[in-house]
Amino acid sequence: MRVVAQQGDTIDALCHRHLGATAGLVEQVLALNYGISLHGPVLPMGTFVELPDLPAPSTGAAERPLIQLWD
Repeated sequence: MRVVAQQGDTIDALCHRHLGATAGLVEQVLALNYGISLHGPVLPMGTFVELPDLPAPSTGAAERPLIQLWD
């Protein structure tokens, strides 16, 4: 996904706004956008940034049983 930085945007702000998370994604954005770190922490307005695709949520996740204190 390609997005455009607005005034005062940082890479982690773009990840949070468009992907809903930042953990591990900032590093992927830096790898996808060679040389973007040369702009510093605040990106210039109008900078195009390629964001990674989020992996599909796994449907086979184990569910924890519900524990109630007073049964």
